[in-house]
Amino acid sequence: MDGTSDRMLRFLKDKSILVTGSTGFLAKIFVEKVLRVQPNVKKLFLLVRAPDAKSASHRLHDEVTGKKVFGVLRQQYEKGFSAFVSEKISPVAGDIACENLGIEDRDLRELLCREVDVVLNVAATTNFFERYDVALKANVLGAKHALDFAKRCEKLQLFLHVSTGLILEERLRMGESLNGAPGLDVDAEVRLVRKPWRNCAAESRRRKREGLHEGAGHEEARSPIPDAEARFFGWPNTYVFTKALGEMMIGQQRGDTPVVIIRPTIITSTHREPFPGWVEGTRTIDSLVIGYAEGNLPIPGDMVVNAMIIAMEVHANQRSEFIYHVGSSVSNPLTYARLKDYVGKDGKIIKTRDILLFTTITSFRRYMALRYWLPLEGLRLVNAALCGVFSQLYDRLSRKYKFVMHLVDLYEPYAFFKGCFDDLNLVRLRAAAGDDHGGGGLFDFDPKSIDWNHYFSTVHFPGVVKYVLK
Repeated sequence: MDGTSDRMLRFLKDKSILVTGSTGFLAKIFVEKVLRVQPNVKKLFLLVRAPDAKSASHRLHDEVTGKKVFGVLRQQYEKGFSAFVSEKISPVAGDIACENLGIEDRDLRELLCREVDVVLNVAATTNFFERYDVALKANVLGAKHALDFAKRCEKLQLFLHVSTGLILEERLRMGESLNGAPGLDVDAEVRLVRKPWRNCAAESRRRKREGLHEGAGHEEARSPIPDAEARFFGWPNTYVFTKALGEMMIGQQRGDTPVVIIRPTIITSTHREPFPGWVEGTRTIDSLVIGYAEGNLPIPGDMVVNAMIIAMEVHANQRSEFIYHVGSSVSNPLTYARLKDYVGKDGKIIKTRDILLFTTITSFRRYMALRYWLPLEGLRLVNAALCGVFSQLYDRLSRKYKFVMHLVDLYEPYAFFKGCFDDLNLVRLRAAAGDDHGGGGLFDFDPKSIDWNHYFSTVHFPGVVKYVLK
């Protein structure tokens, strides 16, 4: 084994790691990787949103260790798999949106504070349609609570927080908006989750922008419409906005706590480990919509995990804040032009139908108006003249059109995104990691090692069919 891999394995040995968001895609890859390459890790404490220990244990089995991503480990240990998992993994019932991470057992909290060496905060809501107050609880208050808990850990060597990408690998300063708009008060935004929505500053600003009167109902105020707040300060949606606020909160309150912030771009199926092509959920649909047209963004999940482990070892006990973009935007860009012509299926190369692409949002909206909106308006007028004969047809088509245009508003900032994500810090991290970081080693996270044609035709798309479409 080479020197870099040996260093990483020595670092993981006898470590106790607290992982939030443990039922998520990336956390499962991390947990599996650590257990497979370093069985002498001391303990992985997995925070699971559950009311009690029994429920947490059930969720751990059903949503983590029972998943196919643990198949290699299960085969390796055979009948001893359950005993190994019980020895190395401890489910912790809690909720990151609550103080003390929602861990009610005081003795357990004290045990964690004595034992934990690394806190890995992966918990977040990544739903672009999420209600603003829910996103604030998970992505801002959750980050704060995870950091607060980490600062109480007596042996803490590092707090690692998984966020999302900006253009530059630079720290977000408290209250700094992307577009220069004044008035971003993170504390005021956080207070949204502690008082009725309509009494909050953000809701008041939203109402003024949208021409709503102050007396609108409480339920309407809590509907999932808060992207206006994010866009007012320069972010495209609530998800990236609240993740940015979480970073600001960490930067302001970390003190001298060693902090690493990892910003992956679009995370796709595993490249090599524990086996090629494992993916979970509908993230792949979003990846195709958001990333492959212009963004040059995808990065396999196992490479993100490798970068996380390398960063842990390199920056342990360094009382500063380090930020890394993990993506392929600069090092090995992927464009739609390279993806669209051929897709692998059953080991064969098949020709796919060209997709109509637009270079501007204006040209796209013009196309939608001529192709769909005008005929729909014609149907509306005919329906009115015929006393509602076509009401059901009109209502069905109208709902579809409105839904598509809602998606257009949501994904416009991504579909016409022209930037590349700076990764100079990540290049330096690879240099600090040693010789095996770019050659397919045990902790490879260099996107230049990816053959995109091979990855999509024989790894990613077959993985989507097998694990998502089933």
